[in-house]
Amino acid sequence: MLEEIPITRPDTPLLDQINSPTDLRSMEISQLAQLADELRLFLLYSVGQTGGHFGAGLGVVELTIALHYVFDTPRDRLVWDVGHQAYPHKILTGRRDQMLTIRQSNGLTPFPSREESDYDTFGVGHSSTSISAALGMMVADRLLKEQHHNIAVIGDGAMTAGMAFEALNHAGHLDENILVILNDNNMSISNNVGGLSSYFARMWASKPYNFIRTGSKRMLSKIPPALKAVHRAEEYMKGMVSPGTLFEEIGFNYIGLVDGHNTASLVEILSNIKSLRGPQLLHLVTQKGKGYSKSENDPFGMHAMSKIHPKVNKEKPEP
Repeated sequence: MLEEIPITRPDTPLLDQINSPTDLRSMEISQLAQLADELRLFLLYSVGQTGGHFGAGLGVVELTIALHYVFDTPRDRLVWDVGHQAYPHKILTGRRDQMLTIRQSNGLTPFPSREESDYDTFGVGHSSTSISAALGMMVADRLLKEQHHNIAVIGDGAMTAGMAFEALNHAGHLDENILVILNDNNMSISNNVGGLSSYFARMWASKPYNFIRTGSKRMLSKIPPALKAVHRAEEYMKGMVSPGTLFEEIGFNYIGLVDGHNTASLVEILSNIKSLRGPQLLHLVTQKGKGYSKSENDPFGMHAMSKIHPKVNKEKPEP
């Protein structure tokens, strides 16, 4: 746990090897936890030099690593709902050495920008647009007869907007392949992230479970009362350990709750989800400002900062 923002460039031997997600995918899973520590450290250092947002980015470090490790980006598309959580994404996609130009004239933008990188699939600031964007990309793939994975990462606050729910409802109706990752960093939806829910999350994302689930529903589709009973039983089981009933009702396969800071577990679950058909919703629980004590203790007041004076190392929250 860091108590202060580093004012000199930290040693990051693993991170320094990554100039694109291709380099990341060559690493062993056992190295990813150390990489997450280094990425978090470098993020704090770079934002300290330029000013900007860091709380949201610190909360998605492990998720960002896992997504680029499992999916074939930029062919597979990541859509970040709130742009300032994409700093780790920028660092891992060839822009590490440019991070000190962020928010500077002719420097990097503080949000994803399609003009800046092929890895930035949708230009965003704030918020609730990611599911609609990913859904549009999925529909375009279908019309063009192309195959890509389209993933939207959205926070629990942004998920409350009407636009997000309209997109969820539309995606469930279309019943096409799309992955929505709900990044729950306020615990406002559920605080159940214990061993039982983690076990069920792995099971719900597994190939055997989904093979049986799909096959059973196909077989029972000719017997509506039986299909309804099976659906209700599955709903009750998931409802006991997760808040996923709403998402199941609109057509998503709900997978959660999952610890969003366990990189190895995220890689396993995302690898399983990658082969599933239809709309998937992965519900993660994360800590905004993870790894920096002042931000963890005050995630709203310390979600961003002004540039640190190099001699005093005193951060002050940015308005």
